[in-house]
Amino acid sequence: MDNIILIGMPGSGKSTAGVLLAKALGYLFEDVDLLISRKAGKTLQAILDEDGLDAFLKLEEQLGSTISAERTVIATGGSMVLSIAAMEHLKQIGTVAFIDVPLGEIERRVTNIKTRGIAFHPHETLRDVYRDRQPLYEKYADITVRVEKGNSVEDTVERIVEKLDAGR
Repeated sequence: MDNIILIGMPGSGKSTAGVLLAKALGYLFEDVDLLISRKAGKTLQAILDEDGLDAFLKLEEQLGSTISAERTVIATGGSMVLSIAAMEHLKQIGTVAFIDVPLGEIERRVTNIKTRGIAFHPHETLRDVYRDRQPLYEKYADITVRVEKGNSVEDTVERIVEKLDAGR
């Protein structure tokens, strides 16, 4: 299937870039975080607060490993890479693009870590999450777009399109 799956840290711009990428390619757009929220009937943060991290990750894995789409840009949650089953499924249905944003920029962008609905253990910092997930993003990526300071979302989308075209 001809889908584009966006992975990366919370705050890397997956949802924002995903919408623009979908427009540029004439694709549909799907945000897994919104699917999770819709299925649970509450916000991501409410799921984490009320049901716990394990329940959140289970729901994310369930959606990630069963999602069906065609000609769609799919923005995953930052924790999707923690699920082998989900990532294997996503790699089967499309090209996985890693939006690689340096930690300093992620820290600058994500100022609401306690209320944003980010899946992490209470004792973890954003730095811990970055350190643990970065190798997983690299492992699952078919293409990687490194976002440097001063790059716009449009720059990121343009570089994703270039790498997709180069791979076809």
